Amino acid sequence: MKHKLKAKYYIRYADDFVVLSDDRIALLNLIRPIKKLLQERLKLELHPKKLSINTIASGIDFLGWVNFTDHRILRTKTKQRMFKKLSEKNLSSYLGMLKHGNGHKISRVIMKA
Repeated sequence: MKHKLKAKYYIRYADDFVVLSDDRIALLNLIRPIKKLLQERLKLELHPKKLSINTIASGIDFLGWVNFTDHRILRTKTKQRMFKKLSEKNLSSYLGMLKHGNGHKISRVIMKA
C-alpha cells in the first residue's frame, strides 16, 4: 500500500485498513488500484458496503470505534452488541475495552446495572 500505491497516511489492522488524505479526488482515484492490488497479490476483494470516503469531521469508523481528531466513541452497533452480550464473565473485558476511547459514561452505566 505504501510502497506500490504511495499512500502517505495508511493504517492497517489484520484485514481492515484506512487511507487518509486531504484530497477526495486522490482517494477516489486510489479505489481501482487498491482493488487491483488486493485481487492480484492477496486474492482478496473490497466489500462494496464497507468502502466509504468521509470527511474527518464525520469521523472514521474503524475497529468498532468512530475516531475523530480529538476523541473516539464506540460505534452504535458495537455498543448495542456489547449490552446484548454483557455478563459477569466478560464484564472486565468490556470495561477494559471502553478505556481505549471516550467510554467512561458507558462504563458507569454498566457498573450501575
